[in-house]
Amino acid sequence: MPEAPKSAQKPTTNYNLLEKNKKAFQFIEDVTTDVDEVQKHVLSEILSRSANVEYLQRHGLNGRTDRETFKKTMPVIKYEDIQADITRIANGDKSQILCSHPISEFLTSSGTSGGERKLMPTIEEELDRRSLLYSLLMPVMSQFVPGLEKGKGMYFLFIKAEAKTPGGLVARPVLTSYYKSSHFKDRPYDPYSNYTSPNETILCPDSYQSMYSQMICGLCQHKEVLRVGAVFASGFIRAIKFLEKHWSLLAHDIRTGTLNNLITDPAVRDAVARILKSDPKLADFIESECRKESWEGIITRLWPNTKYVDVIVTGTMSQYIPTLDYYSNGLPLVCTMYASSECYFGVNLNPLCKPSEVSYTLIPTMGYFEFLPVHRNNGVTSSISVPKSLTEKEQQELVDLVDVKLGQEYELVITTYAGLYRYRVGDVLRVAGFKNRAPQFNFVCRKNVVLSIDSDKTDEVELQNAVKNAISHLQPFGANLLEYTSYADASTIPGHYVLYWELSLNGSTPIPPSIFEDCCLTIEESLNSVYRQGRVSDKSIGPLEIKIVEAGTFDKLMDYAISLGASINQYKTPRCVKFAPIVELLNSRVVETYFSPKCPKWVPGHKQWCNGNEER
Repeated sequence: MPEAPKSAQKPTTNYNLLEKNKKAFQFIEDVTTDVDEVQKHVLSEILSRSANVEYLQRHGLNGRTDRETFKKTMPVIKYEDIQADITRIANGDKSQILCSHPISEFLTSSGTSGGERKLMPTIEEELDRRSLLYSLLMPVMSQFVPGLEKGKGMYFLFIKAEAKTPGGLVARPVLTSYYKSSHFKDRPYDPYSNYTSPNETILCPDSYQSMYSQMICGLCQHKEVLRVGAVFASGFIRAIKFLEKHWSLLAHDIRTGTLNNLITDPAVRDAVARILKSDPKLADFIESECRKESWEGIITRLWPNTKYVDVIVTGTMSQYIPTLDYYSNGLPLVCTMYASSECYFGVNLNPLCKPSEVSYTLIPTMGYFEFLPVHRNNGVTSSISVPKSLTEKEQQELVDLVDVKLGQEYELVITTYAGLYRYRVGDVLRVAGFKNRAPQFNFVCRKNVVLSIDSDKTDEVELQNAVKNAISHLQPFGANLLEYTSYADASTIPGHYVLYWELSLNGSTPIPPSIFEDCCLTIEESLNSVYRQGRVSDKSIGPLEIKIVEAGTFDKLMDYAISLGASINQYKTPRCVKFAPIVELLNSRVVETYFSPKCPKWVPGHKQWCNGNEER
């Protein structure tokens, strides 16, 4: 996720970049050294401010602000536990239900992680905390890539048209909230954050006009661009695909110095007019590069001074790494920060690390953090076992930020200034190391995004690894997997897993059906013992099916999700689909179908009991 862009206003005479960086480094050093004291202070501050809040009184906290009483008194909750309170606030109840400060708006969840869109309460001062986290990113980056203040960043950032609750509160994605705030629109000068996209192009609610205008501004300033990015890897690739489809129109506009009439937003046209000038030489260059048969390295060809690509490639976004490498000539892929609608969490202090090694240092001033240990059913590749509701004993297992153990996986539980208390975010993290006393976490996955037919449960990490193993069969034929999702098809008896694959066929040799059948079997061989037992012994699961879909299917899927209210900024291809219209859309575009030709290997017993003899 890119940092908070700063304006391109003229610098004030007393602006000191080195001093600003020094303060950021000192802040990081201070809060990562006194982690527990900072966390105790944060919790005490939250609870003292909210002493008279209805929710805390309901649970009998009685104004206490110490950690021990808080943990004994307050339950660990999920969204459904506070949904009634959220509904009251959304309907206009202005009493102090969850927070002593007025709820300024609701932040909507992405809508593609676990299903329905959730409303997260927020307060005005949370924008200050988000801005603080953003302000740390470029000082950290400057340690690894010097000179970024001398050029521009080309970031594709978008807003979504907001909705209003019955009580009149705005409900919108967190990034839309931020981009529409004065913190973004009236931001002070910062030489690190000179962007190719004018505010007006980012704040345009029409996604086509926004994308087109941001792309043309990026092309016009191509020699000044030092870094490129978007929020998620998928969003950046969508921008490159947009360029692939519309480069001739863009080049025409640059040649003539006039903006396409499809761009009708007056503010956007005025903003682009300040940048777009007739440049036949640049138009020729763009046409020459985009006409070439191969688009390998197109980013470094069109934006030759680019140092890195700033996108999220952790979690299931990791599947886009080969495509990004292809388009960027292997530029570093940088994940700078970890955040959600509920809370902004932390920063990556080693941004040039490999995507597989990305870890985030949680900044302890952002909220109060607790961690619920996660236990795998069957070793590293098996499904994550996190109960929906916690027993009293399980609640006592939660540990504080300074007490997490290296290598252990945890579900993140947060208490925020905006009215969430011991709330389960749904993210599973693994402790990768420490910065002073502050843990650094790998993002593992979202919990409960699973396939299940019987007693089997397949999480998204396991599915991603299985697909990764399977697509190796396609490589000799020059084929790549562009996108995929899955569906637990219970309409057959027994039910079975279905994977929808969209491929890029670059080779001239046709792929035999037996290769796709091998892919099916490899996926099954890669899944956990419970699944394979269901296939082999219990006969409770039918053969896995791969359905090859037409080119452009997953763009259609995203367009459909956006039409239902999903944010283009936050959209992620769902790794498992359940909603009938989406399944129908996918099935309507299937061109080929393949099934696993035989059962995977399986022997009775537990892997550890069998001393590693269980066949995989």
